Amino acid sequence: MQAILPFPDISPEIVTIAVGGLSFSLRWYALAYIAGILIGWRLVVGLMRADRLWPGNRAPMPPGRVEELLTWVILGIILGGRLGFVLFYQPAYYLSRPLEILKLWEGGMAFHGGLAGVALAGILWCRRNGVPLLPAADAFAVATPPGLLLGRIANFINAELWGRPSTLPWAVVFPGERAQTCPVGWVGPCARHPSQLYEAALEGALLLVLLLWMAWRTGALKRPGLVAGVFLAGYGLARFAVEFLREADAQFITPDNPLGHVLKLGGAGVTMGQALSLPLIAVGAVLVLRARRRAPG
Repeated sequence: MQAILPFPDISPEIVTIAVGGLSFSLRWYALAYIAGILIGWRLVVGLMRADRLWPGNRAPMPPGRVEELLTWVILGIILGGRLGFVLFYQPAYYLSRPLEILKLWEGGMAFHGGLAGVALAGILWCRRNGVPLLPAADAFAVATPPGLLLGRIANFINAELWGRPSTLPWAVVFPGERAQTCPVGWVGPCARHPSQLYEAALEGALLLVLLLWMAWRTGALKRPGLVAGVFLAGYGLARFAVEFLREADAQFITPDNPLGHVLKLGGAGVTMGQALSLPLIAVGAVLVLRARRRAPG
């Protein structure tokens, strides 16, 4: 008999407050965003206070300015993440219903879009305030994995973005008709890879430990762009690998394309998540190579 794990009975809503005919719910997903941003903010402040870590033993900005930058980052996350989801995953649906784009409380955020939004916000702020771009990008990189870790755990609690069917002993039976629909001939409950937890471990915990070690123990921040490059390449590789075990979004799955591939690469199919991760791997590799060739500043 297949060993499987039942889905834990955790409500996506932490608390609901009703006032008159209106109600407000604090959800784990929203809390993950809030906590991730706050943790990232404190990490960047800590780095800016340690002048010895940076080129010339001088941090790229005073610690007090990080809070000002935080406002730009939040806007980049929200606008970039939402527009990325709209454009990358369901453009036809949202372009025919533009008002639906504003309904952030119904979910639908893309990390690749959020990353692009934060990058654009960071570039504009740095140029406006005379802050060197690559050292700022290194600080952003160290601050990002906590949000990824918490966000993927929230995805698991929400029973969304689950993996492909699996017979492994830690496979989970997720709720919902689509999650419990397995290929024809499948025997027993339709258990699936908890791909959200795989991503939490790789994109969040592992990357966080690696980048903190690089920043505080190896002098990596003295080579501008190195930490940012490792983050981009590391995230891209982790996401690319987990996509092999993650169920593709429903809109990409058809009877002729059950794995939800959006393009062919060397005869193999590539999912949307993999296609969006390839540029990150390439840019990250370029940043690492350039930083390694540059003498520590």
